[in-house]
Amino acid sequence: MNKSIATSPTNARARIATNLKRLRMERGLSQERMAELADFHRTYVSQLERCVTNISIDGLERIAQALEVDVIDLLAAGSAELPSDASDET
Repeated sequence: MNKSIATSPTNARARIATNLKRLRMERGLSQERMAELADFHRTYVSQLERCVTNISIDGLERIAQALEVDVIDLLAAGSAELPSDASDET
């Protein structure tokens, strides 16, 4: 397997990261508060948003419930890009 393919985030993982961060920010939630709502550690939310780690289906459902959206919203393609000043991790 090509190493660059194995280490780069999948399209689905990148979609989840983008949608998670966008939805979290739209709701005015910090990573810490998002993590509390989903019963995760804050660093895990950060890792998800940076495509560092994968998430299970169960975890995806917990995130969706915390954001009050359907799981499909976290997998949606073509979501608006984050504003350039959206790099704030908290």
